[in-house]
Amino acid sequence: MDALQNYWWFLISLLGGLLVALLFVQGGQSLLPCQKSENERNFIIGVLGAKWELTFTTLVVFGGAFFASFPLFYSTSFGGAYWLWMLILFSFIVQAFSYEFRKKKGNLTGAGFYEGLLTFNGFVGPFLLGIAVGTMFFGADFTVSRSNLTQTANPVISQWGPSHGLEAIICWKNIILGLTILFLARFLGALYILKSTAHTPAFAKSMRKHSLVSGALFVVFFLATLALLLTKTGFQMQPDGNFTAVDYLIAHNLVDLWWIALTLVIGVVLVLFGYITTLLKSSYRKGFWPCALGTVMAVTSLLCLIGYNGSAYYPSLIEMQDSLCLANSSSSEFTLTVMSWVSAFIPVVVLYIGYVWYKMSAKPLTQEELNESSH
Repeated sequence: MDALQNYWWFLISLLGGLLVALLFVQGGQSLLPCQKSENERNFIIGVLGAKWELTFTTLVVFGGAFFASFPLFYSTSFGGAYWLWMLILFSFIVQAFSYEFRKKKGNLTGAGFYEGLLTFNGFVGPFLLGIAVGTMFFGADFTVSRSNLTQTANPVISQWGPSHGLEAIICWKNIILGLTILFLARFLGALYILKSTAHTPAFAKSMRKHSLVSGALFVVFFLATLALLLTKTGFQMQPDGNFTAVDYLIAHNLVDLWWIALTLVIGVVLVLFGYITTLLKSSYRKGFWPCALGTVMAVTSLLCLIGYNGSAYYPSLIEMQDSLCLANSSSSEFTLTVMSWVSAFIPVVVLYIGYVWYKMSAKPLTQEELNESSH
């Protein structure tokens, strides 16, 4: 059972890493107000418009994987902090129809209205997702009463305060993580646009400048987040099933789980390599790939660190013993086993997505292609 729980937590962590890397779409959208030329905005939307579905799909799969493997977390977070998650979902909904209707005939509001909605999603989506992940790192205001399952009048296991997740938005630790994700998304978005367009040198210079500024801000906030994580007191489940507070729990996990720590270091090095190379070489346009791969590795590692070794990956700030860990929040052994067999098809799907991505991105977007495109 432990092996199955660890396996599914790794898959969820990997999905989380992929989701954060794919937020480059939102990051690129947040750069729209910085472009005064309509043609440059068309280039940005043309480049990102071929990939926007991947972020939303990964977000849905991320939630679905939690629902299937760790349903108590799903019901506690998605069901309890629903105002936070509804704001996130709303920002992605407006993104979806903005790409569809921005240039459609009969558009009564004009393209600028939908560009504003894309900008809204570009800023709000990554920031609030960072806030939501922050509740996993730094805790949330909830309690869990499993005995409520026997109460037909009120079979609700998890209870939240009246703000239902909005309190997480004003937590300064969550804000730091939200800004970390936001500037990472802007950094990756600028690098992706730089890689994917064959536009004017001035446009390329602008994207390079945005990537360098956002990358520098990301590094600052990432170091602050890492410092908070390594110095925080975590909750760890003991053999008797109770949680105890452990100082510097994540730091201890880094030492105990050295292979995860190594993956984290490699991921950080890849991001720094892409950033520094882009900074030093004006002709270098492929910094997106090492940075995106490094992002996946680093985020996956951090999520593994908060879940493995008996750690509470969803600490309760109200009652420590109501915190969630892998052992007390997972599905049954039968369910995890069946899903593990289904997960064997994941590499096939990943290879297919990689092939399609390669074919769609083989050549930079040109002005002629943008003019000829009907979408």
